[in-house]
Amino acid sequence: MRNTDRKEKFRQIVENKFQIYNSLFMSLPYDKMSNIGMLLPFLYEESKEGYDAGKTPEEILENFFTNHTHLKTEEEKLDLLFKIIQYIERQVVLFDSIEDAAFPSLHSDSDAGTVQNIFERATQQNSLQQVREKLNQFGVKVVFTAHPTQFYPNSVQRILHDLKTQITADSITQIDLLLQQLGKTPFLNKEKPTPLDEAMSIIYYLRYIYYDTLGELFTEIKSIFKTDGFHLHEDLFQLGFWPGGDRDGNPFVTADITKKVAEELHLSILKSYYSHLKYVRRRLSFRGVSEILDQLSTKLYDAIFKEECDISAEDLISEIDKAEEILNTKHNGLFKNLLDNFRDRIRIFGTHFAGLDLRQDSRILQKTIDFIVSKYDQENLTENEKFNYLIENKPQINFENWEDNVIKDTLKTVSQIPEIQNKNGERGMNRFIISNAEAVKDVMNVLAFFKVCQFEDDAIKMDIIPLFETMEGLGNGESVMKELYENPIYKKHLERRGNQQTIMLGFSDGTKDGGYLKANWEIFTTKEKLTKISEEYGIKVIFFDGRGGPPARGGGKTHDFYASQGKTIANNKIELTIQGQTITSVFGNKEQAKFNFEQLLTAGIENDVFENSKKELSQEERHLFEKLAKSSFKKYSSLKANPLFVPYLQEMSTLEYYGKANIGSRPSKRGGSSELRFEDLRAIPFVGSWSQLKQNVPGFFGVGTALQQFKNEGKFNEIVELFKGSDFFKTLILNSMMSLSKSYFPLTSYMKKDKKYGDFWQILFDEYQLSKDLMLELTGFKTLMEEEPISQKSVEIREKIVLPLLSIQQYALIKIKENPENKEAFEKLVMRSLFGNINASRNSA
Repeated sequence: MRNTDRKEKFRQIVENKFQIYNSLFMSLPYDKMSNIGMLLPFLYEESKEGYDAGKTPEEILENFFTNHTHLKTEEEKLDLLFKIIQYIERQVVLFDSIEDAAFPSLHSDSDAGTVQNIFERATQQNSLQQVREKLNQFGVKVVFTAHPTQFYPNSVQRILHDLKTQITADSITQIDLLLQQLGKTPFLNKEKPTPLDEAMSIIYYLRYIYYDTLGELFTEIKSIFKTDGFHLHEDLFQLGFWPGGDRDGNPFVTADITKKVAEELHLSILKSYYSHLKYVRRRLSFRGVSEILDQLSTKLYDAIFKEECDISAEDLISEIDKAEEILNTKHNGLFKNLLDNFRDRIRIFGTHFAGLDLRQDSRILQKTIDFIVSKYDQENLTENEKFNYLIENKPQINFENWEDNVIKDTLKTVSQIPEIQNKNGERGMNRFIISNAEAVKDVMNVLAFFKVCQFEDDAIKMDIIPLFETMEGLGNGESVMKELYENPIYKKHLERRGNQQTIMLGFSDGTKDGGYLKANWEIFTTKEKLTKISEEYGIKVIFFDGRGGPPARGGGKTHDFYASQGKTIANNKIELTIQGQTITSVFGNKEQAKFNFEQLLTAGIENDVFENSKKELSQEERHLFEKLAKSSFKKYSSLKANPLFVPYLQEMSTLEYYGKANIGSRPSKRGGSSELRFEDLRAIPFVGSWSQLKQNVPGFFGVGTALQQFKNEGKFNEIVELFKGSDFFKTLILNSMMSLSKSYFPLTSYMKKDKKYGDFWQILFDEYQLSKDLMLELTGFKTLMEEEPISQKSVEIREKIVLPLLSIQQYALIKIKENPENKEAFEKLVMRSLFGNINASRNSA
């Protein structure tokens, strides 16, 4: 389908439907929300026209109250604003549901990046065998995290799911009822969710979306590429899981929580098998076969509900094999495909469903090591000598009596790994990730913990994964891995792990630390160096990207990003984290999940099988990239060094409200100090605060300055050629354009008159304007995101929906500064407005 056709179809089945259902929504009788639907368009018009005329949010809201209401007291006005926020939140859900329902009509199985499309291309180019070979050695792993970037409670998630179903069926009566339910359903958590709450929320998706989606996609790929001797390996698609295992700075994640989440994952997959087996048994009612399946059903039931009973993946497959043998010999293999499909699910999901990763900050791990060696009067050792001492001596310790809970919990977490692996299988927990890794000792410290917990070498069935995320960490990556590969102790550990090393790279914190262009280029070149050094030492390296979703965090169009990386970067597996609104908007229902898992898989295949000169960078192009990154980094670093940088976020944005809202279980910054330091800021509240301001600094700042330098030198045409000739550079620019399209500086233009922050705001605006102008000139586009009309339209509609919400938020922030002794009500207004704005921030695939 051509872009013009897609755009017209989007207008018909998304934009028009939203207008129809929104008008229905506006007339429904909600408790305490009467007439809001009629007032909201007036607030939008006051906002749009007001910002165009240079008015402040305060002036816009006061005009709205004067021109369109009879309210006099501040209490009455606040009450109305809360109702408007509630209404807008529900508009966002309605638009989400309509857009989700339209997804299958806007995409087809033969679209670029689908499995069917790859098969057709491979057939035309006589490369089917290469694709099959790649499929057998490649894999995609999506790791779900609990980062709080999307705030729908489970009750609202279910309404969203049901709305999508009824919108697909055009059932006005049911839609009407669901919109009424939506109007009366709370959108807020009464209390902060616990790590277990967050885990259960995502396990819901595992059971009701990914179990079927990945199983059916696996079967489809087998069918499409079927030939004699072709078998797909079970790790083609993998799911990873962080809630309950990621204790990086989250004091609420404990060893007990980790164990509980592992149990819930185990029980959830057994429940999915039990449910699936019911369907299989309905068809396979034949003598000999049905008895085996009945017994298997009983065993699954007992494993779910009786503590003393359990079942392994091997046990399950063994019973299916027995049933299949009888089916083939006595019943002509009737419905054999049902057994094949069920067996494949067990091969994919084992008894773990998703692999639960452990993650901790390197500084916490070092603190634990320091404490242990101090118990043996060895605190004078260097950091390298400390881990060597513990690995060599394996001192027996009784950490149960120690006072420091974090240190005690670190060792308890390691000591219970065999128990979890025994129940969930080794794939259920086999990775320990070290945040802020910058040195060899950060990796070796983890190995030391296993020794302290009395693990024999063969019993350490865990991959130790450094996460390089700061500019310093990325810069050290090559030397750290070289030293590790040469370390005799770690070398033996890698041999036992099949000479395979996973390395994680943090786009989120990298972008926060180095700015958009520098971070992306640094990660690209770091991957190249790590690929080369790993090949030299005979190590199969896998890159795990902490990508998140929104472009400001290094996200953007995922297929294009991975398909553009070229031959100089190892392409053994695509692994990335997703969270929050990226889970619901990109993997939130079966159609979207299937499409986006396919996009990841085919991006990896494209890189190896299909030749494309635009993937490979020439030396001249690298020189241009380096110069752009350096110039951009210099500009971003000057902003970061500005003494007003952190105070601006503290005083003028919603940064501090992330920690106060009942959004997620973890604090909004690392460390326990009261002083807010840049390095302690977590990437999500950092990026989210810029997003709430509609300034999106991490997604563009420095790009305009870098492009301007080439223009000043009369070499802008070289960058134009780079854009035309490099898929990777083009992807970065298009992603940055999305950040620009979601920026709206008129919202905060009142800040330019602020005595303290006026000049700082002007710096941000000038770089935004420069970046926008030069990116349009570079691409030849007339408007931002011109090549992506559907995403462009979706962003446009969403920005229109939330503009009144943003006006209310800025109005409340202004009121808090004007009248700090009466700030409580306005602070609630700020926190409440966080939700709707971020829930609307999709378009980050």
